[in-house]
Amino acid sequence: MDTGRRRAVRWVLLGLFVALVVYGHIWYRNRHDWFDLGIYRQAVSFWLDGHDIYDYVKPDDTQGSLGFTYPPFGALVLVPFAVLSWIPAVVLYSVVTVAAVLVTTYWLVAPVARGKGWELPFALILALTVISVLEPIRENYTFGQINMVLVLLILADLLVLMPRGSRWAGVLIGLAAAIKLTPAIFIVYLLISRRYRAGLTAIASAAAATLLAVAVMPRGSVDFWTDALWQGEGIGNAAYTFNQSLYGMLARLAAPHDPNRLLWAALALLTLGFGLWRARRAALAGDEVVGLTITGIVGCLISPISWVHHIYWFVPALIVLAAARRRAWFAVVIAVTVGLGLVSWFEQGLPPDPWSHGMQGFLIENWYLLLMVALLFVLPIRADSRVEPGLSPASEPATVR
Repeated sequence: MDTGRRRAVRWVLLGLFVALVVYGHIWYRNRHDWFDLGIYRQAVSFWLDGHDIYDYVKPDDTQGSLGFTYPPFGALVLVPFAVLSWIPAVVLYSVVTVAAVLVTTYWLVAPVARGKGWELPFALILALTVISVLEPIRENYTFGQINMVLVLLILADLLVLMPRGSRWAGVLIGLAAAIKLTPAIFIVYLLISRRYRAGLTAIASAAAATLLAVAVMPRGSVDFWTDALWQGEGIGNAAYTFNQSLYGMLARLAAPHDPNRLLWAALALLTLGFGLWRARRAALAGDEVVGLTITGIVGCLISPISWVHHIYWFVPALIVLAAARRRAWFAVVIAVTVGLGLVSWFEQGLPPDPWSHGMQGFLIENWYLLLMVALLFVLPIRADSRVEPGLSPASEPATVR
Protein backbone atom coordinates (compact mmCIF):
# COMPACT_ATOMS: atom_id res chain seq x y z
CA MET A 1 0.00 0.00 0.00
CA ASP A 2 1.49 3.38 -1.01
CA THR A 3 2.04 6.22 1.44
CA GLY A 4 -0.95 8.26 0.33
CA ARG A 5 -3.33 5.34 0.71
CA ARG A 6 -1.96 4.45 4.14
CA ARG A 7 -2.41 8.06 5.22
CA ALA A 8 -6.01 8.05 3.99
CA VAL A 9 -6.74 4.82 5.88
CA ARG A 10 -5.28 6.27 9.09
CA TRP A 11 -7.50 9.34 8.83
CA VAL A 12 -10.58 7.24 8.12
CA LEU A 13 -9.86 5.06 11.16
CA LEU A 14 -9.27 8.17 13.27
CA GLY A 15 -12.57 9.63 12.06
CA LEU A 16 -14.40 6.45 13.08
CA PHE A 17 -12.71 6.50 16.48
CA VAL A 18 -13.64 10.15 17.03
CA ALA A 19 -17.25 9.41 16.04
CA LEU A 20 -17.35 6.49 18.50
CA VAL A 21 -16.01 8.66 21.32
CA VAL A 22 -18.45 11.47 20.53
CA TYR A 23 -21.30 8.95 20.68
CA GLY A 24 -19.94 7.74 24.05
CA HIS A 25 -19.94 11.29 25.42
CA ILE A 26 -23.51 11.83 24.23
CA TRP A 27 -24.58 8.57 25.86
CA TYR A 28 -22.75 9.36 29.11
CA ARG A 29 -24.03 12.98 29.07
CA ASN A 30 -23.40 15.44 31.89
CA ARG A 31 -24.36 13.21 34.81
CA HIS A 32 -23.18 15.66 37.46
CA ASP A 33 -24.73 18.81 35.95
CA TRP A 34 -21.76 21.02 36.99
CA PHE A 35 -22.40 20.22 40.66
CA ASP A 36 -19.19 21.81 41.99
CA LEU A 37 -19.61 24.89 39.82
CA GLY A 38 -22.96 25.32 41.54
CA ILE A 39 -21.28 25.12 44.95
CA TYR A 40 -18.68 27.71 43.88
CA ARG A 41 -21.45 30.08 42.78
CA GLN A 42 -23.55 29.58 45.90
CA ALA A 43 -20.61 29.97 48.28
CA VAL A 44 -19.25 33.11 46.60
CA SER A 45 -22.77 34.60 46.39
CA PHE A 46 -23.13 33.83 50.12
CA TRP A 47 -19.97 35.86 50.72
CA LEU A 48 -21.04 38.71 48.42
CA ASP A 49 -24.24 38.93 50.46
CA GLY A 50 -22.14 39.81 53.53
CA HIS A 51 -21.53 36.41 55.14
CA ASP A 52 -18.29 34.60 55.97
CA ILE A 53 -17.73 32.27 53.02
CA TYR A 54 -16.42 29.53 55.33
CA ASP A 55 -19.79 29.43 57.10
CA TYR A 56 -21.40 28.25 53.87
CA VAL A 57 -22.66 24.65 54.08
CA LYS A 58 -24.39 22.51 51.46
CA PRO A 59 -25.87 19.19 52.66
CA ASP A 60 -24.98 16.16 50.51
CA ASP A 61 -26.45 12.67 50.86
CA THR A 62 -23.19 10.95 49.81
CA GLN A 63 -20.49 13.00 51.50
CA GLY A 64 -22.24 14.83 54.30
CA SER A 65 -21.96 18.61 54.55
CA LEU A 66 -19.92 20.32 51.85
CA GLY A 67 -18.43 23.79 52.11
CA PHE A 68 -16.02 26.16 50.41
CA THR A 69 -12.54 24.79 51.08
CA TYR A 70 -10.31 26.90 48.80
CA PRO A 71 -8.19 29.80 50.12
CA PRO A 72 -9.79 33.27 50.01
CA PHE A 73 -7.98 34.21 46.77
CA GLY A 74 -9.77 31.27 45.13
CA ALA A 75 -13.06 32.95 46.03
CA LEU A 76 -11.95 36.16 44.31
CA VAL A 77 -11.08 34.24 41.13
CA LEU A 78 -14.52 32.62 41.14
CA VAL A 79 -16.48 35.88 41.48
CA PRO A 80 -17.27 36.10 37.71
CA PHE A 81 -19.08 32.76 37.89
CA ALA A 82 -21.16 33.96 40.86
CA VAL A 83 -22.25 37.29 39.41
CA LEU A 84 -23.33 35.76 36.11
CA SER A 85 -26.62 33.89 35.81
CA TRP A 86 -26.45 30.10 35.46
CA ILE A 87 -26.31 29.69 31.67
CA PRO A 88 -23.67 32.39 31.04
CA ALA A 89 -21.64 30.98 33.94
CA VAL A 90 -21.73 27.50 32.41
CA VAL A 91 -20.77 28.90 28.99
CA LEU A 92 -17.84 30.82 30.51
CA TYR A 93 -16.73 27.75 32.43
CA SER A 94 -16.99 25.52 29.35
CA VAL A 95 -15.00 27.90 27.14
CA VAL A 96 -12.23 28.32 29.73
CA THR A 97 -11.98 24.60 30.51
CA VAL A 98 -12.05 23.37 26.91
CA ALA A 99 -9.50 26.01 25.89
CA ALA A 100 -7.24 24.93 28.76
CA VAL A 101 -7.44 21.28 27.63
CA LEU A 102 -6.67 22.23 24.02
CA VAL A 103 -3.71 24.46 24.86
CA THR A 104 -2.08 22.19 27.43
CA THR A 105 -2.47 19.15 25.17
CA TYR A 106 -0.77 21.04 22.35
CA TRP A 107 2.13 21.94 24.64
CA LEU A 108 2.56 18.28 25.59
CA VAL A 109 1.99 16.63 22.21
CA ALA A 110 3.64 19.02 19.73
CA PRO A 111 7.28 18.47 20.83
CA VAL A 112 6.79 14.67 20.90
CA ALA A 113 5.07 14.61 17.50
CA ARG A 114 7.79 16.70 15.87
CA GLY A 115 10.54 14.67 17.47
CA LYS A 116 8.98 11.39 16.31
CA GLY A 117 8.09 12.71 12.87
CA TRP A 118 4.37 12.25 13.49
CA GLU A 119 1.80 14.30 11.62
CA LEU A 120 0.93 16.99 14.17
CA PRO A 121 -2.80 17.46 13.36
CA PHE A 122 -3.32 13.68 13.43
CA ALA A 123 -1.42 13.30 16.73
CA LEU A 124 -3.33 16.18 18.35
CA ILE A 125 -6.76 14.93 17.32
CA LEU A 126 -5.93 11.40 18.49
CA ALA A 127 -4.52 12.67 21.79
CA LEU A 128 -7.48 14.97 22.46
CA THR A 129 -9.94 12.20 21.67
CA VAL A 130 -8.29 9.77 24.09
CA ILE A 131 -7.81 12.46 26.74
CA SER A 132 -11.48 13.49 26.57
CA VAL A 133 -12.44 9.95 27.60
CA LEU A 134 -10.19 9.80 30.67
CA GLU A 135 -12.29 9.94 33.80
CA PRO A 136 -10.35 12.79 35.47
CA ILE A 137 -10.94 15.00 32.42
CA ARG A 138 -14.60 14.23 31.78
CA GLU A 139 -15.47 14.30 35.50
CA ASN A 140 -13.58 17.56 35.95
CA TYR A 141 -15.83 19.06 33.27
CA THR A 142 -19.12 17.50 34.31
CA PHE A 143 -18.57 18.45 37.97
CA GLY A 144 -17.56 21.98 36.96
CA GLN A 145 -14.19 21.92 38.71
CA ILE A 146 -11.50 24.58 38.09
CA ASN A 147 -8.59 22.13 37.98
CA MET A 148 -7.81 22.77 34.31
CA VAL A 149 -7.25 26.45 35.09
CA LEU A 150 -4.65 25.43 37.67
CA VAL A 151 -3.06 22.99 35.21
CA LEU A 152 -2.89 25.73 32.57
CA LEU A 153 -1.09 28.05 35.00
CA ILE A 154 1.40 25.37 36.07
CA LEU A 155 2.21 24.16 32.56
CA ALA A 156 2.46 27.70 31.19
CA ASP A 157 5.10 28.43 33.83
CA LEU A 158 7.09 25.23 33.38
CA LEU A 159 6.75 24.60 29.64
CA VAL A 160 6.57 28.13 28.24
CA LEU A 161 8.00 30.79 30.56
CA MET A 162 10.76 28.67 32.10
CA PRO A 163 12.38 27.48 28.82
CA ARG A 164 12.38 31.07 27.56
CA GLY A 165 14.17 32.31 30.65
CA SER A 166 11.36 34.73 31.46
CA ARG A 167 11.76 36.85 34.55
CA TRP A 168 8.08 36.10 35.23
CA ALA A 169 8.69 32.36 35.56
CA GLY A 170 7.15 31.19 38.83
CA VAL A 171 4.40 33.84 38.98
CA LEU A 172 1.71 31.53 37.59
CA ILE A 173 2.58 28.64 39.89
CA GLY A 174 2.33 31.05 42.81
CA LEU A 175 -1.11 32.18 41.65
CA ALA A 176 -2.22 28.54 41.30
CA ALA A 177 -1.06 27.86 44.87
CA ALA A 178 -2.98 30.90 46.11
CA ILE A 179 -6.16 29.66 44.41
CA LYS A 180 -5.85 26.10 45.77
CA LEU A 181 -3.17 24.85 48.14
CA THR A 182 -2.17 21.61 46.41
CA PRO A 183 -0.22 23.31 43.54
CA ALA A 184 2.20 24.61 46.21
CA ILE A 185 4.14 21.36 45.75
CA PHE A 186 5.35 22.80 42.44
CA ILE A 187 7.09 25.58 44.38
CA VAL A 188 9.02 22.87 46.21
CA TYR A 189 9.74 21.25 42.83
CA LEU A 190 11.24 24.51 41.54
CA LEU A 191 13.46 24.87 44.59
CA ILE A 192 14.77 21.29 44.69
CA SER A 193 15.53 21.44 40.95
CA ARG A 194 17.71 24.52 41.55
CA ARG A 195 15.37 27.06 39.93
CA TYR A 196 15.72 29.28 42.99
CA ARG A 197 14.72 32.56 41.35
CA ALA A 198 11.54 31.03 39.92
CA GLY A 199 10.80 29.35 43.25
CA LEU A 200 11.17 32.60 45.17
CA THR A 201 9.08 34.38 42.53
CA ALA A 202 6.36 31.77 43.03
CA ILE A 203 6.44 32.31 46.79
CA ALA A 204 6.22 36.09 46.32
CA SER A 205 3.37 35.68 43.84
CA ALA A 206 1.41 33.41 46.19
CA ALA A 207 2.02 35.79 49.09
CA ALA A 208 0.92 38.84 47.08
CA ALA A 209 -2.29 37.12 45.95
CA THR A 210 -2.99 36.01 49.53
CA LEU A 211 -2.43 39.54 50.87
CA LEU A 212 -4.79 40.90 48.23
CA ALA A 213 -7.41 38.46 49.47
CA VAL A 214 -6.76 39.59 53.07
CA ALA A 215 -7.42 43.18 52.01
CA VAL A 216 -10.65 42.28 50.20
CA MET A 217 -12.04 39.71 52.65
CA PRO A 218 -10.24 40.08 56.01
CA ARG A 219 -12.73 38.09 58.08
CA GLY A 220 -12.75 35.14 55.68
CA SER A 221 -8.94 35.17 55.49
CA VAL A 222 -8.57 35.01 59.26
CA ASP A 223 -11.17 32.25 59.41
CA PHE A 224 -9.48 30.17 56.70
CA TRP A 225 -5.88 30.42 57.88
CA THR A 226 -6.60 30.02 61.59
CA ASP A 227 -9.53 27.60 61.60
CA ALA A 228 -11.08 26.20 58.40
CA LEU A 229 -7.76 25.01 56.94
CA TRP A 230 -6.84 23.00 60.04
CA GLN A 231 -10.23 21.47 60.77
CA GLY A 232 -10.64 20.06 57.27
CA GLU A 233 -14.43 20.22 57.45
CA GLY A 234 -16.61 20.41 54.37
CA ILE A 235 -14.24 18.56 52.03
CA GLY A 236 -16.27 15.36 51.95
CA ASN A 237 -16.02 11.74 53.06
CA ALA A 238 -12.37 10.64 52.95
CA ALA A 239 -13.36 6.96 52.57
CA TYR A 240 -15.45 7.67 49.46
CA THR A 241 -14.20 5.67 46.47
CA PHE A 242 -13.62 8.84 44.45
CA ASN A 243 -10.85 9.81 46.90
CA GLN A 244 -7.74 8.17 45.43
CA SER A 245 -5.15 9.44 47.89
CA LEU A 246 -3.12 7.38 50.35
CA TYR A 247 -5.32 8.71 53.14
CA GLY A 248 -8.41 7.68 51.21
CA MET A 249 -7.09 4.13 50.85
CA LEU A 250 -6.36 3.90 54.58
CA ALA A 251 -9.78 5.38 55.38
CA ARG A 252 -11.49 2.68 53.30
CA LEU A 253 -9.44 -0.07 54.93
CA ALA A 254 -10.17 1.24 58.44
CA ALA A 255 -13.86 2.08 57.93
CA PRO A 256 -15.97 2.62 59.95
CA HIS A 257 -13.07 3.71 62.18
CA ASP A 258 -10.65 6.56 61.54
CA PRO A 259 -7.45 5.66 59.68
CA ASN A 260 -4.12 5.50 61.48
CA ARG A 261 -2.70 8.99 61.00
CA LEU A 262 0.86 7.97 61.94
CA LEU A 263 0.80 5.31 59.24
CA TRP A 264 -0.55 7.84 56.75
CA ALA A 265 2.17 10.34 57.70
CA ALA A 266 4.87 7.69 57.25
CA LEU A 267 3.53 6.65 53.82
CA ALA A 268 3.13 10.28 52.78
CA LEU A 269 6.70 11.17 53.78
CA LEU A 270 8.08 8.12 51.99
CA THR A 271 6.12 8.99 48.86
CA LEU A 272 7.13 12.65 49.07
CA GLY A 273 10.82 11.84 49.46
CA PHE A 274 11.03 9.24 46.70
CA GLY A 275 8.73 11.08 44.31
CA LEU A 276 10.45 14.45 44.58
CA TRP A 277 13.84 12.74 44.26
CA ARG A 278 12.74 11.29 40.91
CA ALA A 279 11.15 14.60 39.88
CA ARG A 280 14.41 16.40 40.67
CA ARG A 281 16.38 13.89 38.62
CA ALA A 282 14.04 14.40 35.69
CA ALA A 283 14.25 18.19 35.89
CA LEU A 284 18.03 18.20 36.13
CA ALA A 285 18.20 15.84 33.15
CA GLY A 286 16.10 18.31 31.18
CA ASP A 287 12.90 16.27 31.17
CA GLU A 288 10.47 18.88 32.47
CA VAL A 289 7.36 16.97 31.44
CA VAL A 290 8.28 13.90 33.48
CA GLY A 291 9.43 16.08 36.37
CA LEU A 292 6.17 17.99 36.58
CA THR A 293 4.11 14.83 36.06
CA ILE A 294 5.76 13.05 38.97
CA THR A 295 5.38 16.17 41.11
CA GLY A 296 1.66 16.36 40.34
CA ILE A 297 1.23 12.67 41.13
CA VAL A 298 3.04 13.06 44.46
CA GLY A 299 0.74 15.95 45.33
CA CYS A 300 -2.33 13.80 44.66
CA LEU A 301 -0.99 10.85 46.65
CA ILE A 302 -0.05 12.76 49.80
CA SER A 303 -3.05 15.08 49.91
CA PRO A 304 -5.75 13.85 52.34
CA ILE A 305 -8.36 14.29 49.61
CA SER A 306 -7.63 13.67 45.91
CA TRP A 307 -10.86 13.23 44.03
CA VAL A 308 -10.76 11.46 40.69
CA HIS A 309 -11.14 14.78 38.86
CA HIS A 310 -7.94 16.05 40.53
CA ILE A 311 -5.73 13.46 38.82
CA TYR A 312 -4.99 15.34 35.60
CA TRP A 313 -1.47 13.95 35.70
CA PHE A 314 -2.50 10.78 33.91
CA VAL A 315 -2.59 12.94 30.76
CA PRO A 316 1.13 13.85 30.50
CA ALA A 317 2.04 10.38 31.81
CA LEU A 318 0.05 8.76 29.02
CA ILE A 319 1.72 10.96 26.37
CA VAL A 320 5.22 10.21 27.71
CA LEU A 321 4.56 6.46 27.88
CA ALA A 322 2.92 6.33 24.44
CA ALA A 323 6.11 7.76 22.94
CA ALA A 324 8.35 5.28 24.79
CA ARG A 325 8.45 2.03 22.82
CA ARG A 326 9.14 -0.32 25.69
CA ARG A 327 6.55 1.24 27.98
CA ALA A 328 3.74 2.02 25.56
CA TRP A 329 1.80 -0.92 27.03
CA PHE A 330 1.38 1.08 30.24
CA ALA A 331 -0.15 3.92 28.23
CA VAL A 332 -2.71 1.43 26.93
CA VAL A 333 -3.47 0.28 30.49
CA ILE A 334 -4.05 3.88 31.57
CA ALA A 335 -6.16 4.76 28.53
CA VAL A 336 -8.40 1.71 28.88
CA THR A 337 -8.87 1.48 32.65
CA VAL A 338 -9.00 5.22 33.36
CA GLY A 339 -11.13 5.74 30.27
CA LEU A 340 -13.62 3.14 31.46
CA GLY A 341 -13.64 4.69 34.94
CA LEU A 342 -12.63 1.56 36.82
CA VAL A 343 -12.84 3.03 40.33
CA SER A 344 -16.32 4.40 39.61
CA TRP A 345 -17.81 1.00 38.91
CA PHE A 346 -18.84 0.72 42.54
CA GLU A 347 -20.74 3.98 42.22
CA GLN A 348 -22.39 2.85 38.97
CA GLY A 349 -23.93 -0.26 40.53
CA LEU A 350 -21.21 -2.91 40.28
CA PRO A 351 -22.56 -6.07 41.96
CA PRO A 352 -21.17 -6.25 45.53
CA ASP A 353 -20.40 -9.95 45.19
CA PRO A 354 -17.72 -10.82 44.40
CA TRP A 355 -16.35 -7.46 43.25
CA SER A 356 -16.43 -5.45 46.47
CA HIS A 357 -14.54 -7.98 48.59
CA GLY A 358 -11.03 -9.37 48.84
CA MET A 359 -8.18 -8.52 46.51
CA GLN A 360 -10.38 -7.66 43.52
CA GLY A 361 -12.34 -5.19 45.63
CA PHE A 362 -9.14 -3.56 46.90
CA LEU A 363 -7.74 -3.28 43.36
CA ILE A 364 -10.86 -1.70 41.89
CA GLU A 365 -11.43 0.72 44.76
CA ASN A 366 -7.80 1.91 44.71
CA TRP A 367 -6.91 1.42 41.04
CA TYR A 368 -5.96 5.03 40.25
CA LEU A 369 -3.88 5.24 43.42
CA LEU A 370 -2.05 2.05 42.42
CA LEU A 371 -1.48 3.42 38.91
CA MET A 372 -0.02 6.62 40.38
CA VAL A 373 2.33 4.68 42.65
CA ALA A 374 3.44 2.57 39.68
CA LEU A 375 4.07 5.72 37.60
CA LEU A 376 6.54 6.97 40.20
CA PHE A 377 8.70 4.02 39.18
CA VAL A 378 7.72 3.41 35.56
CA LEU A 379 7.87 6.90 34.05
CA PRO A 380 11.13 7.13 32.07
CA ILE A 381 13.52 10.03 32.52
CA ARG A 382 14.47 11.10 29.02
CA ALA A 383 17.84 12.80 28.60
CA ASP A 384 18.20 15.97 26.49
CA SER A 385 14.49 16.79 26.56
CA ARG A 386 14.76 20.55 26.96
CA VAL A 387 12.17 21.50 24.38
CA GLU A 388 10.07 24.64 24.21
CA PRO A 389 6.46 23.89 23.23
CA GLY A 390 5.98 24.34 19.53
CA LEU A 391 9.70 24.02 18.69
CA SER A 392 11.47 20.99 17.31
CA PRO A 393 13.51 18.96 19.77
CA ALA A 394 17.09 17.99 19.22
CA SER A 395 17.69 15.78 16.21
CA GLU A 396 19.30 13.12 18.36
CA PRO A 397 16.86 10.60 19.87
CA ALA A 398 16.30 10.91 23.59
CA THR A 399 17.70 8.21 25.79
CA VAL A 400 15.48 6.64 28.39
CA ARG A 401 16.44 5.84 31.98
